Amino acid sequence: MDVSSEMIHALLPLFLTTTLGASVALVGIIDGVAESTAAISKVFSGYISDRVGRRKPLILLGYALGAASKPFFALAHTPALVFAARFSDRIGKGLRGAPRDALVADITPAEIRGRAYGLRQALDTAGAFAGPLIAIALMALFADNMRSVFWVALIPAVLAVLCVVIGVEERAAGLERPKAPIRIGDLRRLPRSFWNVVALGVLFTLARFSEAFLILKANAEGLPLMWAPLVLVVMNVVYSLGAYPAGALADRLPARTLFLMGIAVLIGADLTLAFGAGIAGAFAGIALWGAHMALTQGLLAKLVADRAPADLRGSAFGFFNLATGVALLLASVAAGLLWDAVGPTATFLGGGAFALAAGAVLLGVGRSRRTAR
Repeated sequence: MDVSSEMIHALLPLFLTTTLGASVALVGIIDGVAESTAAISKVFSGYISDRVGRRKPLILLGYALGAASKPFFALAHTPALVFAARFSDRIGKGLRGAPRDALVADITPAEIRGRAYGLRQALDTAGAFAGPLIAIALMALFADNMRSVFWVALIPAVLAVLCVVIGVEERAAGLERPKAPIRIGDLRRLPRSFWNVVALGVLFTLARFSEAFLILKANAEGLPLMWAPLVLVVMNVVYSLGAYPAGALADRLPARTLFLMGIAVLIGADLTLAFGAGIAGAFAGIALWGAHMALTQGLLAKLVADRAPADLRGSAFGFFNLATGVALLLASVAAGLLWDAVGPTATFLGGGAFALAAGAVLLGVGRSRRTAR
């Protein structure tokens, strides 16, 4: 499904701005609302999967809805229809996301959970760089006709749905139906340590924004339209190659150490994107962006799985993604407004400032705990 989605997303910011005449601020709003929609959907899908004791039906429904949304990108002649297609696609992502992440925890021993989420993230991201590579080839084949690329993206989406139907076997997970279906009140059993992870995820997400701005930055530095998907290829190659090693480190090192490393890399990415000259500077920042994702995203998933009771894992992933999705919406809208009002340099400097603040808070928490001891 990531092959399909990233074939579209790699071109969508430029499709909106050059073909449909949307502003950069509108691109940020569309992307932010879409991602926050996915986050809200995960709350409901995670809770429902816990309540019924099943993961696969919601996973299948989510992938099917994602596939059904793809033709509407090719048919869109206004930003409103693109918004509707993105909205539907992200609802599908939300429906499948929390049950899928909970299923990974259901079938994985706790001592190698960091590796498991690192592997899942690496394979997920492999699709995210294969999709833009295919988009580049198709842009050359179709003479920069983005709508034709969007139509072809339907093929891997349908194949993804078939993979879920044929290849995902829930019984192998040993997931048992709860003796009594969980109630809303049972969510109070989510421990304080889980909510601390949620707070950390929100703080960190405010320091980053949609990858659409990476595409716009590279294009502004002179990257031709046909090569725009190369932005996501570079970012996701670094992300994919780093995700499993970072997951292995998460099984051995303190989480705080890895987070501080990720924040330092994100600050470096923002500074490079703000001040780096030309296409080479843009791609250096994009590579660093992928590195910070590798260091942090699988780690956050592991922490959620570790802190939540087994029968509430779906709900826990749902709440975590809701909180971070709202943070991503705010960050993306702010980034778009800064870009339109001041320029791309201000956008990336703003992200770097939030990352610096996140690092300062994390260091302060560490000192407070040492002092308390």
